[in-house]
This record gives sequence, C-alpha cells and structure tokens, in this order.
Amino acid sequence: MRFILPIVLALIGTAAGVGAGVFLTADKPDAPDRSETESSESDDKALVDDTQASDTVKHDGPTDFVKLNNQFIIPVLHDDRVASLVILSLSLEVPEGRTEAVYSKEPRLRDAFLRVLFDHANIGGFDGAFTRSPRMEVLRGALTDTARNVVGDDLLAVLVTEISRQDN
Repeated sequence: MRFILPIVLALIGTAAGVGAGVFLTADKPDAPDRSETESSESDDKALVDDTQASDTVKHDGPTDFVKLNNQFIIPVLHDDRVASLVILSLSLEVPEGRTEAVYSKEPRLRDAFLRVLFDHANIGGFDGAFTRSPRMEVLRGALTDTARNVVGDDLLAVLVTEISRQDN
C-alpha cells in the first residue's frame, strides 16, 4: 500500500497538470501554429531590411538624449474591444545642443508618434511576441522616419526606453 499511494498521487498530479494546460491553451483561439510563426518571422525580417537603411545616420560628434516627458499609452483592439494596453517611453538621440529644438516641437512629435503607434497596433505589431527584435526594428524605423519629418535631419535615432503590455 505504501508503494501504490505515491504512484496514484503522481498520476493524479500529472493528469491535473495536463488538464490545466489543455484548458488554458484551448481558451486562446488566436494562438499561431508553427507555420504562421515562421511566415511572420520572414515577413518581419523583410520589413527590417527595408527600414534599416533609412534609420541609420552616421554622427561622430557628441550627442544628447531627449527624453519625451510623458509615456505613450496605446490600446490594442480585438473584436472592437480593448484587449490590452501597450505603454512605452521614448527618447530621441540628437547632436549636442539640439535638445531645445526637439522640446519646442514635442506636441507635433507626440501627435506623429501616436499615429505611427496606432497604425502599428492596428496591423498586429503589438500582438504575440511583440518585443522580438524584427518587430522592434520595424517600429523603431517607422518612429525614426516620422521624427525626421518633424525635427529634421538632426535626429540620429529614436530609442524605445521602456515598453510593456498589460493584457485584459
């Protein structure tokens, strides 16, 4: 009897764990299968190749980092309801002495960044493994291009300093 009881308890524990795993994964109908993941990775890599050329600027002198005052809060919608919120903080790298020029254009920058971030959310950029390097490179490239349109060619890079997603 003392050998049977531990075996029965181990079987019950294993069955409960497997049942919980099946139950929890069955609740997520949009979990991608392996073929979808591989195709999205190749799509991400193609997008990175397109954006990397435009977001690199060579600058040999000293630089300043301009931290934008407030965080960006982006709702991620699924089936016309907010499924999660993405919260991120951005900083801009500019040549030394250009900090005040960036702060003077901050309202226009925030508006332009929000447009890019909402578009990124609407195409699924914040779904799944949203912090994977290819997806982040696409986002950084789009933010850098947008910032250059507002600030000018003095902008060296847009840095994502904090990012988190809160699922509902």
